[in-house]
Amino acid sequence: MSRYAIGLDYGTNSCRSLLVDLDTGEELGSVVFPYPSGELGILTDPSDPNVARQHPQDYLDGMVAIITGAIAQAAAARPGFDAGEVIGIGVDTTGSTPIPVDAAGTPLALKPAFADNLNAHVWLWKDHTAHAEAAAITEIAARMRPQYLAKCGGIYSSEWWWSKIWRCLKVDPEVFAAAHSWVEHCDWLPAVLTGNTRPDLVKRGVCSAGHKAMYAREWGGLPDAEFLAALDPALAELRGRLYEEAFPSDTAAGTLTDEWAEKLGLKAGIPVAIGAFDAHMGAVGAGVQPGTLVKILGTSTCDITVLPNTAALGDVPGVCGVVDGSVLPGHFGIEAGQSAVGDIFLWFVNHLVPDSYGATVGEKFTEMERRLSQLKPGATGLLALDWNNGNRTILVDVRLTGLILGQTLHTEAHEIYRALIEATAFGALTIIRRMEEHGIAIDRVVNTGGLSIKNATLMQIYADILGRPLQVAASEQTCALGAALFGAVCGGSVSLEEVQRNCCRMREVEYRPIPENEAVYREIYALYRTLHDAFGVADWQGRLSQVMKELIAIRQRQRG
Repeated sequence: MSRYAIGLDYGTNSCRSLLVDLDTGEELGSVVFPYPSGELGILTDPSDPNVARQHPQDYLDGMVAIITGAIAQAAAARPGFDAGEVIGIGVDTTGSTPIPVDAAGTPLALKPAFADNLNAHVWLWKDHTAHAEAAAITEIAARMRPQYLAKCGGIYSSEWWWSKIWRCLKVDPEVFAAAHSWVEHCDWLPAVLTGNTRPDLVKRGVCSAGHKAMYAREWGGLPDAEFLAALDPALAELRGRLYEEAFPSDTAAGTLTDEWAEKLGLKAGIPVAIGAFDAHMGAVGAGVQPGTLVKILGTSTCDITVLPNTAALGDVPGVCGVVDGSVLPGHFGIEAGQSAVGDIFLWFVNHLVPDSYGATVGEKFTEMERRLSQLKPGATGLLALDWNNGNRTILVDVRLTGLILGQTLHTEAHEIYRALIEATAFGALTIIRRMEEHGIAIDRVVNTGGLSIKNATLMQIYADILGRPLQVAASEQTCALGAALFGAVCGGSVSLEEVQRNCCRMREVEYRPIPENEAVYREIYALYRTLHDAFGVADWQGRLSQVMKELIAIRQRQRG
């Protein structure tokens, strides 16, 4: 008898499924559903570029499409396939992506009275409207509860749970009053599948709670009422309608209801795992273990590593959280990331790359990669900062912006593209350095996501800058794969170690640092850190007058 599991990966613009054979690792079905609402699935406000919301009905419609589609593909790929042998479902989503719900757990956006109100919709992770609230939370926590900040990197973010809920309270008291509670996207979907949508019945995941909502068992769960009242008394009153305990994803949120089993073509009663964020599930799907950093390279990046929870680990300033059980059971999950990577490249090619490089976006990227691959490190004379969408780690400041330094009248588009790639790699190295400073060893880097598969030149630049071997996960759907593995594990019939061993593989290609390139990039990285600290650190003291001239000196040497 075969054993299968289904993983659901809810991203920024679409959701996708993965149906996997747990014994062979064969991926038998995968379907993508682009969200139909808004622009690429995102509801925006022309008057405020920080607004990013989503429609919860897109999630439900997508659920049916991607699961039934994956089952159909599996049946076509494997004669005798039986959907009754699916033993579990797992879910990952973006986050923090909170949903205002009524007392039954119905999203307010699905109710006629709020159908046209953006504030009643899902507050997508990339919504940055709450930057003032995030700053206030940071200031008040630093004064009243510094331990809260210590577990989430020292600075609270506008992308996170409390910032967004407080923002809603300020700008739309009617929506806030109508919301009996709030539920993370990754908690809501398992609740829907298991029929446990009533807020007091929803099993919350420690991944979202710990990394985004200041949850920790050591201080009794969520932030205490006194602290929340210092923000606003209404938040303290809301606390009692949220949750007291959060669980790792090897725990079942419940079992699949008869109604959803019929809609999806699955067997009722199979376990559904507690949800988690996409990057954390992606790390599991990429085979994360102590000493390994998993980089999910896409429009943005998320970096995940783990450390046994028996290890002595202090607080790590600037990361997105250190949470017990958020990735692997029995391990601290350490999260970091960059707010824009692929998005920077796409912005550049869409707005600034001339048509002489190609007629289409794809042709322009291909031609730029061809040309920049012929350049030596430092030969462009350029240096950039990768903050076009703010800095997530280690400065945690959405108000920082991008910069390109060293341009001349002879600078060409592919040279700027290389500088932007290098900038994102320097940002990645800054994250690794911060982890190492606090006792978290990073011996190798496993990459997943489209950029790691499609752009070999980028990967070699990353290897040279990071100074470590880079591997690429074999699966193109590591987030959905990790979710599927937890779907299998949460029922208790299989171990995570076994299914990871069966399903998590690497591609044959491995990128190793080239020593002479490493040496040059060490020089340039020192200049990057000068710019990084000069523009990003409030109490920085130093000088910038040497940066341009040192870039020129390196350029002249590298051009021979």
